[in-house]
Amino acid sequence: MPIATTILNGFLGAGKTTLMQSLLVQARDLNNVNLGVIVNEMSTLDVDGSVLDTSEVISRRSPHFASVPGKSISSEEGLAQFREAVDKVLADGKVTHLLIETSGSTHPWPLLEAIRALPKLRLHGFLSVVDTVVLQQDHDFGRAIHPVASQNLAAGRRGVANLLAEQVMFANRLLLSKADKVSRDVLQQVAEAVHPLNPHADVLAMQWGNVSLEKVLAMPLYDFERVKAFGKELTEWEAEHSASSMAQPETYKIGNRVLRDPRPFHPQRLYNVYTQSLGIGIYRSKGFFWLPTRDNLMLLWNQTGGSVGLEIVSYWRISALEDDSLNLSDWEQDEMRAKLTQAHPDFGDRRCQLTVIGDELELDKFVETLQTCFCTDDEIAAWRAGEDFADPWPKTVATLRAR
Repeated sequence: MPIATTILNGFLGAGKTTLMQSLLVQARDLNNVNLGVIVNEMSTLDVDGSVLDTSEVISRRSPHFASVPGKSISSEEGLAQFREAVDKVLADGKVTHLLIETSGSTHPWPLLEAIRALPKLRLHGFLSVVDTVVLQQDHDFGRAIHPVASQNLAAGRRGVANLLAEQVMFANRLLLSKADKVSRDVLQQVAEAVHPLNPHADVLAMQWGNVSLEKVLAMPLYDFERVKAFGKELTEWEAEHSASSMAQPETYKIGNRVLRDPRPFHPQRLYNVYTQSLGIGIYRSKGFFWLPTRDNLMLLWNQTGGSVGLEIVSYWRISALEDDSLNLSDWEQDEMRAKLTQAHPDFGDRRCQLTVIGDELELDKFVETLQTCFCTDDEIAAWRAGEDFADPWPKTVATLRAR
C-alpha cells in the first residue's frame, strides 16, 4: 500500500526545520503514527540534518531517517538520491507517513513529478512555508513577487522571485511563518498578496512550527491535475529559452560557501559584521560555532535576511572535561577522552562550521569579511588567560517546549 507523503517546501530560512521538529515531537503522542523523514540540504554541511539529530526528535542512526545533502533534491542527481532515500526509509515496512523537507532553493515541479511516478508514495500535503518577515521587508509584503517574476520571464530569464512564486503556486497549503514577529496588519497584507498566486491553497499563520500534525495527516490527496498544465508550461518555457534547469540553484544565481575553522568567533566583530555588512543578497547563514565568552556552549547560528537567532544546542565534550564541578569519575573521564582522540589539540571538539547561502555576486565578499571575525592568536591567548571580551550578544535564555 502506498505511503502517505507530505512535502515541507519554502524559501531559505522560512522555518521548515522548525516545523519538522514540531511535527516529530507531536508524533510521539499519537498512536499508530510512525514518521519517516527525508531532509534535503543545499550545502554539504547538512546543518538541518544535524539540528534534527541533536534535538533528539529523530536520530541519524534511525532507519527511518535519510539525508540528501549538497544539492537540490529536484535536480537529476538529487532525485536519484531521493529514490534511494525512499527505499531506505521505507525498507522495514514500519513507516506510516513520510515527511520530506526540501532545501530552500528547491523548485517543486521535478520533485512532484518524481513522487507521482513512485508507486510507493501517495502525496497528500504540499506545505509551502512563507517567511512573513522577508516578504514584508524585501518584497513589498509579497506584492512585488508576481510582477518581478513576470518581468523575468518576459526577458527570457528566471530569478528568485520566480522561485518564490512557484513554490507558492504548487502548494495546497500556505504557512505564513514567524507570525509572532509581525503585526496582525502585516500578516493580513502578506496573506492578501500571496493568496492570488494560489487561490486553491489554505493560508494559515504559523509561529515556531505550531501546526497540528493530526491536521497535516488528514489532508486530502494532492490534486496533480490542478498543477499539471502549469508544470508543462514551465517545462516548455525552459526548453524554448534553452535556460539552465529550474531545478538548479545556479539558475537563480544562488550559491553557497562553507566555513570550517576550529577557532572561535570574536563576539564583537561577529556582531559588527552582521549588523553593518549584511547585504540583502545574503539570504541565509546557519551552522554551529563557539565564542570565547561562552566556550562551554555549542551554539546554533540561524540567520535569514536581517534576522539572526542564536540557540544553545548542547555542551562541548571538552568543556565537561575542563569543568571540575562535574566531579566526573575516572571511568567517565577516560570515556570522554577516548571520544576526543581526533579532536583539535587546543580546542578539543569546539569548532565553527557555517554555511552561507546567497546571491553569487555578494557571497565571496561577505564570506571574506566574516572570516576576519575569527579570533587571532593574541586573542586566543587572552581567552586562555581568562581575559574579558566585549560581547554584545544577548545573555538571557528563553526555553521553548512543545505543547
